Amino acid sequence: MFSSSRFTLRRRPLAAVGAAAALALTLAACGSSSDSSSMPGMDHGIKSSAASSPSATASTGDMPGMDHMADGNRLSDTQDGYRLTSSGQSLPAGKQAAYRFTVTGPDGKPVTGFAVDQTKRMHFYAIRSDLTGFQHLHPAMAVNGTWTADLASLAPGSWRTFASFTPDSGADKGKDFVLSRTVTVPGQAAKTLLPAAAGSTQVDGYTVTVKGELMAGMAHPLTVSVAKDGKPVTDLQPYLNTYAHLTAFHEGDAAFAHLHPTTKVNGDHGGPDLSFHAELPTAGNWRLFLQFQTGGKLHTAALTLRVG
Repeated sequence: MFSSSRFTLRRRPLAAVGAAAALALTLAACGSSSDSSSMPGMDHGIKSSAASSPSATASTGDMPGMDHMADGNRLSDTQDGYRLTSSGQSLPAGKQAAYRFTVTGPDGKPVTGFAVDQTKRMHFYAIRSDLTGFQHLHPAMAVNGTWTADLASLAPGSWRTFASFTPDSGADKGKDFVLSRTVTVPGQAAKTLLPAAAGSTQVDGYTVTVKGELMAGMAHPLTVSVAKDGKPVTDLQPYLNTYAHLTAFHEGDAAFAHLHPTTKVNGDHGGPDLSFHAELPTAGNWRLFLQFQTGGKLHTAALTLRVG
């Protein structure tokens, strides 16, 4: 869906942990929080991470406080000495909320040096456990290393937040990380059933079509086409140095993946077809969120993709 200079340059393998076979996942990191996109009912380069302990098998995404039980699907708050910490385990429902977090390095001190990746130093995501309420933000960092992500209104329930970044110094300079934690929004949580797998969806008058048969742990091409009023769209504008930004979350545990776009950016006339290198680590349903820009407006399309 989206093509990015970063995506074109680098691919990042992920390692799946536990009983599952080792898998690879290409991710790319996507700051101001004004770049957010929230879709009720439904914005990186990353390398593999080991579980927080050898015996860890899966993340308990619906259980705040259990963030260390994670695997290579970006469900851990620690990797290679880096740790994601946050100010609390709950956020208010129904209104904008400031989520503050810090990344500490192997020396235990807050990291303040981050490389720019896709025009940003930090990419932050929030997703509810039923894969609704997707938000993609680019938070601001204070001089002490504390980041603040201004989240839009959150529905009650369990949420998982992801921080995608690249240290700009030290032994891990240039290495991509994605760390995550859970947070609870108090209130009566009404679960939304995941929409059935489909090859197309509509958003803001645009029709987005996805073509490709994916198998877990195997690399496959994926093509995304954008149309409006039955006509191919050719005026896609670059967004974070790509024509489309594609993020995926796995049903059941909210495992995170970012698909690797291969379409080169060439001015404000992208589309209608965008190609991706897709390699999702786990079988099952994945909720895809495609972000693209036209006329200065950011659109977010969501659909369910079945991976065999």
